[in-house]
Amino acid sequence: MRVLMPVPDHDFDVTEVAVPWRILTDAGHEVVFATERAGTVPAADPRLVTGVVFGRLGAEAEPRAFYQQLTGTPEFSATVSWSEVDVEDFDGLLLPGGHASGMRQYLGSETLQRQVARFWTLDRPVGAICHGVLVLARSEDPATGRSVLAQRRTTCLPKYMERIAYLSTAWRLGRYYRTYPAYVEDEVRAALDNPATQFQRGPLELTRRGTATDDTRAFVVEDRNYLSARWPGDAYLFGRRYLALLEGAER
Repeated sequence: MRVLMPVPDHDFDVTEVAVPWRILTDAGHEVVFATERAGTVPAADPRLVTGVVFGRLGAEAEPRAFYQQLTGTPEFSATVSWSEVDVEDFDGLLLPGGHASGMRQYLGSETLQRQVARFWTLDRPVGAICHGVLVLARSEDPATGRSVLAQRRTTCLPKYMERIAYLSTAWRLGRYYRTYPAYVEDEVRAALDNPATQFQRGPLELTRRGTATDDTRAFVVEDRNYLSARWPGDAYLFGRRYLALLEGAER
């Protein structure tokens, strides 16, 4: 099966791209990367590769290794464009996150939002993690004029995580952890018909992450064909649950 994964030219999250990619490709599925212009070779947020502050707060060793493997694959450089891709050619859509300023190209693209809304109408598996949920919150259902998430249960990067990351690093990195003036959670909640019941923050967590063998600290929300997660610490569970969703879907 073929999964479309749009990314910006640079600054996407290492773990949120590389872990689902590794899980899907190991299961025999094809991941096609899409950038604003076809043929662009994208790049992850370099701080997440080397460490955000004093070599810490970046991606864990295994996701970094997956990312290095990914950069050497043909699909990583043979990207398709957001505007020209035919979404009907794909069995699934994955929307990764990231928080550095380069993500605005992807999170704010009206072209990408229109393509995402088209894919949404196909009722095929859609997964979004962290800031990637913003793409869905901003994608308008042409039938209703509301966000495609308006009637779905979802999670995203929780406000407390975004606030603490910003406050603990602003002395050195400024607004690196604040992609927009509004918090991700606030914008996602505003897209929902009933945020009090639809938005699920998940258990409080700051540093401990799910792994390839332990989902104790991970959290995802599944609503029919839609799967969402909060942050890189959910990426392994997110990838496995999305794989199950994809393989359980019928074309």
